[in-house]
Amino acid sequence: MTDWKTVGQAWVYRWIDPFIKLLIRRGITPNMVTFIGLLINVIAAVVLIYGAEKADRNDHRVVGLAGAIILFAGLFDMIDGRLARLGKSESVYGALYDSVLDRYSELFMFLGICYYLVANHYFLSSLFAFIAMIGSVMVSYTRARAEGLGIKMADVGFMQRPERILTIGISAIICGIMSGLLGSEYKITVSWLPFPLVETISFFTFPVFLLAVFSNITAYLRLKHAKTLLNTKQ
Repeated sequence: MTDWKTVGQAWVYRWIDPFIKLLIRRGITPNMVTFIGLLINVIAAVVLIYGAEKADRNDHRVVGLAGAIILFAGLFDMIDGRLARLGKSESVYGALYDSVLDRYSELFMFLGICYYLVANHYFLSSLFAFIAMIGSVMVSYTRARAEGLGIKMADVGFMQRPERILTIGISAIICGIMSGLLGSEYKITVSWLPFPLVETISFFTFPVFLLAVFSNITAYLRLKHAKTLLNTKQ
């Protein structure tokens, strides 16, 4: 069976390897790239907060802009690891530094998302965004804690960091595009519901809902997998 994730990574590396080799020649370190990725995620959060305060509630083009910034930041997440391997600068501290700043990046991203949704009175969606944030943190923590106990964790689950970034970034961009195409008044309502069944923001909030569900399922699957491995050691 074709491993499409591996195929996709190989395709991306084919395009970014010349840029990475340029970074190596310029003396850019993986930790520098990781820090730049963090700063870009902070910018995405600032864009969402600014949009929540200044933009019209039904104009979600700012969400699309933030999504593009998030995807751009995600590219740096691929570059730092590849840079460490090609530049032969891998280290234990570098791996720790990368993991810690990845968590900060993700939390800043969710800060911007939750602020935007709360400020625009999408309270139910903001709740799912917060649950998605919990699941995202627990997916990473479960693996880190298990490996700290000497358990070599496989890529268990289907909502790891790349999938989470792609889900949020792509859905945000689609939301921004649809906001521009459909206009600020687009809604599908049902008489017995106190809120619209579908509106422009749904192109973003429904994937966030799926992320809330599947990220926590992934954390559970990792915990279950770790339990199985621990039981076999006893």
